[in-house]
Amino acid sequence: MDAFFVSVEQRDNPELRGKPVAVGGDGDRGVIAAASYEARKFGVFSAMSSKVARRKCPDLIFVKHRFDAYKAASLVIRSIFREYTDLVEPLSLDEAFLDVTHNKKGIAIATDIALGIKARIKGQTDLTASAGVSVNKFLAKIASDMDKPNGLFVVKPHQVDHFVAGLAIEKFFGVGKVTAAKMKAKGIFTGADLKKESERELVKWFGKAGHYFFNVARGIDNRPVVSHQGRKSLGAESTFSEDYSDKSILLEKLHKVAMSVNKRLAKSGGLPKTLTVKIKFADFTQITRSKTVVNGISTLEQINLLASELLEKALEPFHKIRLLGISLSNFEGEKQKKAQGQLTLEL
Repeated sequence: MDAFFVSVEQRDNPELRGKPVAVGGDGDRGVIAAASYEARKFGVFSAMSSKVARRKCPDLIFVKHRFDAYKAASLVIRSIFREYTDLVEPLSLDEAFLDVTHNKKGIAIATDIALGIKARIKGQTDLTASAGVSVNKFLAKIASDMDKPNGLFVVKPHQVDHFVAGLAIEKFFGVGKVTAAKMKAKGIFTGADLKKESERELVKWFGKAGHYFFNVARGIDNRPVVSHQGRKSLGAESTFSEDYSDKSILLEKLHKVAMSVNKRLAKSGGLPKTLTVKIKFADFTQITRSKTVVNGISTLEQINLLASELLEKALEPFHKIRLLGISLSNFEGEKQKKAQGQLTLEL
């Protein structure tokens, strides 16, 4: 979906249309959850502090989030997806992978399916979506961002090598700022550069992700679209009204987050084995620290003990912290799906 949260707000409030709008808190401690395309022209983007966003765009209009409205729109959109295929793998409220090889409507051309879905979404929700169409998840994901907003970008089988070779390394799904910087330090700036490196070297430099980078540099991604997934993670986080460096205060704040996580765990009924602590510093840099326990995590005491241990190890003197989060993952019973072949549907 295109600027999903903000688009819902502009749809429901015509006075916001055509104006720079951000969903998020307008205080100095606020963070932008989503920005309209009008706001993006000024350099305002999600995850940016509201203070910086206001400096970049003095006329920016702040709107408080309405998650119920976003969820309602998302349910309509997902129901449209399932008119075409049951193989729908949601990534978030506003994004999903669809395997339309054997679609319910018997449409032979994948691009026609994308056009149909886009039209149905517009008709049902008055919102626009952008679609990427290709032979696997990696390529479809990148294609979906190539022609926003209201775009449709297709990468056909014979175009894959040329398309991947010309991609800037930052465009690769799974390559963040830190990894991009490491790659550039190795002389890797494009997909063509990445393809020159051996799998052995990539694994040496980037660990297990090296196998993934070696394959996607060749347009290979055999992950299937998985429509029914067990819970992968749950968590909670808290942004503070001011930055803290005092350990006792931080541990107290962390305990409150742990209590929220424990309530969500109780509702889920699952048994996670891995706990991760997220720490965002005053300068907006962030780190995560994780620990896995063999017998699983089931009590508030365990959550608090593990989280406190990880936080204390990560604390550095005089480094102020603005946010702490805890997430639980690696739930018992999770299974790796066997990889399947790439799609053979006409694009």
